[in-house]
Amino acid sequence: MELIQHTPEISAYLAADEVIDHDHPLVRETAGRLGAESADAYAYAAAAFTLVRDTIPHSADAGDPRVTWRASDVLGARTGICYAKAHALAALLRAAGIPAGLCYQRLTDDEGADPAVHGLVAVRLPGAERWVRQDPRGNRPGIDAQFSAGVERLAWVPRAQFSEMDYPVLYAAPHPAVLRALRSARDRSELWRNLPTAL
Repeated sequence: MELIQHTPEISAYLAADEVIDHDHPLVRETAGRLGAESADAYAYAAAAFTLVRDTIPHSADAGDPRVTWRASDVLGARTGICYAKAHALAALLRAAGIPAGLCYQRLTDDEGADPAVHGLVAVRLPGAERWVRQDPRGNRPGIDAQFSAGVERLAWVPRAQFSEMDYPVLYAAPHPAVLRALRSARDRSELWRNLPTAL
């Protein structure tokens, strides 16, 4: 899928802000450790993806009531939903000088009901001509998302018959509806009731 950059300047996808706070000491320390173990940008990006996917449980899978949204808090608390985990991965990538943006899907449950927006990360590796989406939400039976610099290996492929879709826009910062839901929720139960259903 070809993504449309919301902000055309590539520098926007390297910036630190309140959410993707890659200037935070915990993010810098984590990035430094990953960098010391990685031979190149591809190996680093794959390692960052694996760390977020596998060592930070999705809060719904783990039954964790806490809501995180800032990248450093996700890394510190070791919990978050898809949006929060995407923020953490974007921060780790940007900390290494790898452009990363946020993008979204609209998904439903197995019967096509209860639509919700799902968060992803897109990465642009050195020398690459396009952005490639990654899904660090965390695998479980029936979900097998993998890091890829080529053919995308996401958790879900949208089903047109249920009006599911890939949103084509790549954002440098979280979509306002996503950030509003995260910041206003007292716990994950409240967040679940107020997830964006469309963008």
